[in-house]
Amino acid sequence: MFALSFHEFAHAWMASKCGDNTAARMGRLTLNPMAHLDVMGSMMILFVGFGWAKPVPVDGRNLENPRVDMMKVAAAGPLSNLLLAMLAGMVFRLLNGTGLLSESIYLLILYFTQINIALAVFNLIPVAPLDGSQIFSAYLMRKNPQLAWKIQSYGPQVLFGLILFGYITGFSILWLFMRPFVNFFMILFWYIIFVTSMTSITMKNMKIIFFRVFFYFFYKFF
Repeated sequence: MFALSFHEFAHAWMASKCGDNTAARMGRLTLNPMAHLDVMGSMMILFVGFGWAKPVPVDGRNLENPRVDMMKVAAAGPLSNLLLAMLAGMVFRLLNGTGLLSESIYLLILYFTQINIALAVFNLIPVAPLDGSQIFSAYLMRKNPQLAWKIQSYGPQVLFGLILFGYITGFSILWLFMRPFVNFFMILFWYIIFVTSMTSITMKNMKIIFFRVFFYFFYKFF
């Protein structure tokens, strides 16, 4: 639930930075999970293992540059989850070798990291009402307005259908699409954590790390 709350808080924070205080006035600029709680989404988490929080309200009329700022607000959510995943890795790095890293704590950190990466990847899918639809909508509107309109109009039904299909059959089409990206970011994050524990990180090192992980990922999973 904290991952979802932090995700929505990031949307509200970015909207405020871009000039729209609608979410702040409605009490959404907070990390308190109760402010972001959605009853149906919470029930889905308990019974299905998948759910959502209340979307943060954003009034595009208050934004300084509506097209660009809406993309920033949308991107803030997934980026916040990647940040949490990185922070979890840093906690692991600090505890590793101290004797404080028990198996249960290690599994908790691993689970927390994977949950946040999966949430980020899921929200980047360019289907309404996910953040990815807002991030890529400006590009689609210029290239193919009809496709953009269809994604916005029929996206929620398609998304719900895919989730329901996975729940009923036990075969998730969404996870089939998401898994390679989740695995890639998991390997990338943990590789960075272990490498930075042995050497100072530079932009050149980051490029080397990225390409090493990229080729290792495709060698292992494809």
